[in-house]
Amino acid sequence: MKLSNRLSGLSESQTLQVAARCQELRAQGINVIGLSLGEPDFATPAHIKQAAIDAVNSDFSHYGPVPGFPALREAIAKTIPFAANEIIVSVGAKQAICNVILTLIDRGDEVIIPTPSWVSYSEMVKLAEGKPVFIPTALENDFKLTAQQLEQAITSRTKMLMICSPNNPTGSVYTREELQAIVDVLAKHPDIYVIADEIYEKILYTGHHESLAQFPEIHDRVILINGVSKAYAMTGYRIGFMACHDAEVVKAVKTLQGQEITCATTVAQKAAEAAYAGDQACVEQMRQVFEKRRDMMLGMLMAIPRIKCPKPNGAFYLFPDVSAYYGDKIKNSSDMVDYLLSEAHVACVAGSAFGEDKCIRLSYATSEDNIREALTRIQQALARL
Repeated sequence: MKLSNRLSGLSESQTLQVAARCQELRAQGINVIGLSLGEPDFATPAHIKQAAIDAVNSDFSHYGPVPGFPALREAIAKTIPFAANEIIVSVGAKQAICNVILTLIDRGDEVIIPTPSWVSYSEMVKLAEGKPVFIPTALENDFKLTAQQLEQAITSRTKMLMICSPNNPTGSVYTREELQAIVDVLAKHPDIYVIADEIYEKILYTGHHESLAQFPEIHDRVILINGVSKAYAMTGYRIGFMACHDAEVVKAVKTLQGQEITCATTVAQKAAEAAYAGDQACVEQMRQVFEKRRDMMLGMLMAIPRIKCPKPNGAFYLFPDVSAYYGDKIKNSSDMVDYLLSEAHVACVAGSAFGEDKCIRLSYATSEDNIREALTRIQQALARL
C-alpha cells in the first residue's frame, strides 16, 4: 500500500510515544513515574461534570451548529476581546490550530516558529505543505523570541508567526513590552498572520496575562487559540476554539470544519459552557497547587549539580539544560530520556522533540509525592554517570 505523500514527512508525537512506553513498563509491574504528559492530574470540577450529565439527560445528542453553540461562544466572548460570531469551537485547541493553518497556508508558505516549541506546530505546517522556519531562542533569554530575531527571519514567503505564551515546553511568559517589540516588527509586514496560542493563559505565576490580541496594530491578523483542557482539567472533553476579527478567515475555517467534523461534541460543549460561565475558584485552586509543585520541583532540580533551568512563570513544565551530563554514554536528549526511563523509571520528553537537544521536558502536573520521588531518582541516576 502506498500512503499519501502528505503523511510521509509527518512525525509521531514523541510525548505520546513516551506515554505508550510508560504503559508497557507498568504492564510489566515496573513503577514508572510519568513526568511526560501535559495533562492536569486533577478531576474535572464537579459543576462542569454535572453540566455534562445534565446535557446527556436533556438529550443534547444531535448535531450542533458548525461553529459551536451560541451560548458557548457567548460565554467565551465574555473572556476575550472578540465577539461571539468571531469564534469557532473545535475538537480541542489542537484542531483549532490545524484548521487555521490549513485555511491560510499554501505550498511553500513560510511559518516562523520560535523554538523550543510544541511538537505539533511544525507537523501541522508540513501537513499544509508549508515550510516551518525555526528560530532558536536562548535559555539566557528565558527561551523567548526577540524582535531582532523575528525581523531577520522574515522573507517574501513568510505568511505566519506562531507564538505560545505561557509556553510549552519552557513555561516562559512574554511581557507586554516584549510583545510590543514583536508587534512593531509585524506592523511593517501587513501580510503576516499570527497564531497566538494561549491555552495555558490561566496557569500563570506572576503578573497578569498579556495577549497579542490587545494590540491594534495587528488587530485583524491575530488568531487567538484557547480551550478548556489545561485550565479546567478537561483534556478528554476536547473543546478548544479559534477567534479572529477577519470575517473571511472565520468563514473559511467554518467551511473547513463543516466538511471535517460537522461540529464539536455537543455534550462536551455544554460542559465547556459551564466551565467558562461558572465559578472560576476551581481554576485558581489548581493554579495555586501547580505553583507549589513548580517551586518544589525546581528546588530539587537546581540542587542537582550542573543543571541549568530558568524559573518558569506559567504552564506546568520545567525545561532544564542537562547537556553537562552528555558524554560517551549519553550523547543527546533522546539518550538521556531513555536512560532516565530505564535506570530511574522516570518518564520525561526529549528536548529534541521541541527543537532544543540540550534539554528535557519535565511536567509537574502530578502529585507532590511523585515529584519528590521522581527528582530523587533522577538525582541518583545522574550521579551514576
